[in-house]
Amino acid sequence: MWTVKSIKRLFSVPDDPELVLAQAQALSRQVPLMYAMVLVNTVILASTHVGVAPDLLAIYVPAILTLASLARIASWWRDRGNSQDLEKARRSIGMMMRVMPVLSVGFAVWTIGLLPYGDGYQQSQVVFFCGITTIGCMFCLMHVRAAALTMGALALLPFTLVMLAMNHPVLAAMAINLAAVVVVMLFVLMGNYRDFSALVASRTAMAQKQAETQRLSDENDRLANVDTLTGLPNRRSFDRHLDQMLSTPQPEGSEIAVVRLDLDSFKSVNEIFGQITGDRVLVEVARRLNMLRPPGTFVSRLGVDNFALVLSGPMSDDILNKFGAVLCRAMRSSFDLQSANIHLSASVGLATARPGDSAAMVYDRADYVTSLAKRDCRGSALVFAERHEHEISKVRRIEHELYTADLDAELSIVFQQQFDTALNCTTGYEVLARWNSPVLGQVSPVEFIPLAERTGVICRITQTVLRKALAASAKLPQHIRLSVNLSANDVGSTPATEAIIELVEAAGQPCRIDFEITETAIMRDMKQAGDALASLLTLGSRIALDDFGTGHSSLTHVQKLPLDRIKIDRSFVADIVGDTTSRAIVKTMVDMSHNLGISCVFEGVETPEQLTTLKALGGTLMQGYLFGRPVDEDTMLTQVAQEQASWGAKSIEKLGAAN
Repeated sequence: MWTVKSIKRLFSVPDDPELVLAQAQALSRQVPLMYAMVLVNTVILASTHVGVAPDLLAIYVPAILTLASLARIASWWRDRGNSQDLEKARRSIGMMMRVMPVLSVGFAVWTIGLLPYGDGYQQSQVVFFCGITTIGCMFCLMHVRAAALTMGALALLPFTLVMLAMNHPVLAAMAINLAAVVVVMLFVLMGNYRDFSALVASRTAMAQKQAETQRLSDENDRLANVDTLTGLPNRRSFDRHLDQMLSTPQPEGSEIAVVRLDLDSFKSVNEIFGQITGDRVLVEVARRLNMLRPPGTFVSRLGVDNFALVLSGPMSDDILNKFGAVLCRAMRSSFDLQSANIHLSASVGLATARPGDSAAMVYDRADYVTSLAKRDCRGSALVFAERHEHEISKVRRIEHELYTADLDAELSIVFQQQFDTALNCTTGYEVLARWNSPVLGQVSPVEFIPLAERTGVICRITQTVLRKALAASAKLPQHIRLSVNLSANDVGSTPATEAIIELVEAAGQPCRIDFEITETAIMRDMKQAGDALASLLTLGSRIALDDFGTGHSSLTHVQKLPLDRIKIDRSFVADIVGDTTSRAIVKTMVDMSHNLGISCVFEGVETPEQLTTLKALGGTLMQGYLFGRPVDEDTMLTQVAQEQASWGAKSIEKLGAAN
């Protein structure tokens, strides 16, 4: 049902911006042609009626209509470049909708006025002009439905009615034919307009979909290449940038260097202050790196607490050492946040690219010296030197042989005595791994244990050591316990913990295995470590915290973890005789352990003076070279047997004295 509102909407400029722009673009090509056609047809029709019709109809009216057509051609030609401007497009279509009805009425009145003059041929030419010009104009206006309908109605309807009113059979027939053609044309044009509108809508939807696809692609690319927290390029961007730099010839005297920066003990920040505070620290680290980087330096975040820079320009060991020192000094400055003042340090490794190096080779060297800096001079910078090349080669060989080793055959265990001075007897042994490679020979635990932890082989080593320790435990008296070290991988992985539990349960004897864990190992995930240790306690094991006092949150760990024993690090024992501060710290640790109801073992006891001092401070459990170096299983069993025999002799002696 047609309403005033729907009719008004039919004859108004559409609200769809894309449709308006498409209409304006189509009209900018077709309307000038339409007016040119009208102009030519008008001149021809007027010239055939000069001298036949009055001058008003033959000369003056067509002259006015011709000038109007020329003006409209000029207007559309002038605005032909504005079809992409929405507001100008709306104005152009609106102006056409206002001018076109006036011209249509003008042409209709003119043709009606000419119709009575002249013979049959001239009258037929008037009808032909009216019909062909109207149809042509409707075709040119077909992309604007309202314009085509208005043109058809105003130009033909009055003319057709006049022809019918003249009571001339031929003119009446021509009027009916003309009306039928125009009606059909209207239906065709309406269909074309719907198709045109649908095409514009489809093109708009496709453009929007493409824009959304591009936006998502750009966002995915950003997420894939940018660290969302700091806004720095990520590891993927770093690798790509370094590859590009190495493949691009550098100016004379210019070299490329990679700088690795690792924050020391950053995980304790998250653990103590929370992840939000940790994130703020990382953002501040990124800001400081951006401020300190030389022009043209590429800065990226590779992982949770490690960053990398790619330098280019003149490089020397002195330049790199100075830049590394600047970075370390910047990281030592306190991070003054609203929630806390945090103090950190960073270990930095720097390596210069050599001719023919790949990105992996340069990064590997920087990564290697970074690990050395963290191990040997934490909080400082280290530049890759020639001596490190041999070390890397050796490390890679150890990694390869360790990964392919038959651990059951190549690994052996030794035992270091733990002595109770109060009872004057051995109460246990710490089990230590030794690796005799058929290719490399004897490899120090200092070398292969860190590599095993980094490559994930450590879990296999732990299980092999535990299996051998359980076998040795079955040969020992019930009062002797064995201690096995666990790594971060062992307590940080549920499958690894389950494998350890399965080995202990399969031994089928009362468990006399204790497990030692370092603070570094439990800092990765305190909850997971606590759950793993609680599971081990159910076996009858005891838990010892190794290297106590060297971490950043020892008291927190003592409070939260199910510990039976702490082992005081050898660094406190080494200076115990002459250093009053060390004695005060050790005394505090001994008192704390007594108050908490846990035992305390001192590592690294090597001299009688150290032993005397520790006993005076309340220590009883000792471990170190003073009591014996690590020994193999047979020697350990012999020591235990001799100690038991000595106990028996002393007991008989005391019993005889009593009698």
